[in-house]
Amino acid sequence: MQTVEGGLRERHKTQRRIRILEATRELLREGPESVISIERIAERAEVAPATVYNLIGPRDKIWEALAAGFMDELERHLATLGAGDPREVVRSTVRLFVGDPVVSRRMVREWEDSGVVLDRSPLTQLRRAMADVRTQGLLRADIDTDALAATVGTSCVGALHQWVATLIDDDRFLARALFALDVALAAAAADPYRDQLLAPLRTRGSA
Repeated sequence: MQTVEGGLRERHKTQRRIRILEATRELLREGPESVISIERIAERAEVAPATVYNLIGPRDKIWEALAAGFMDELERHLATLGAGDPREVVRSTVRLFVGDPVVSRRMVREWEDSGVVLDRSPLTQLRRAMADVRTQGLLRADIDTDALAATVGTSCVGALHQWVATLIDDDRFLARALFALDVALAAAAADPYRDQLLAPLRTRGSA
């Protein structure tokens, strides 16, 4: 009985947490530059302010929780890709950001650790995809694919922050992220596949 009750309590906590985060997203979409207080979130989510604090934390933790939810969504999507293609990992990540631009931009601007926003899911998936490409023989056997993925991730974070600052639009955000990937793949290409991996750079040019 205690186990059942404990499980029910956890489910209720999870449901309230989901409601709190969705209420936060709604408030951000309605007023992109408005102050998001614990009280406003609690009112929208129909819970007590103390519940927001207990389940999420102080206001600064709201952004971290939004980022975690964002990564959860991305992980679910990338998991459906299986081993995946490095280009699809990058595309899916960019599309998720631009799919909810108001929330994405505010989250990145406000969260102190936003520089590591790509570290959790997409970087893990990108490492796996890069390793798979090396196993297929497209990349040289001596290539450190973890380091290669980290280099691409750093470039993508730079493109993300340019997009957040509205210095580039959605299409340029995607183009710059893919360009960083293509440069890395071309530099690490095994000889038989060098022309194939250079082709995207030759047709597109600098982003």
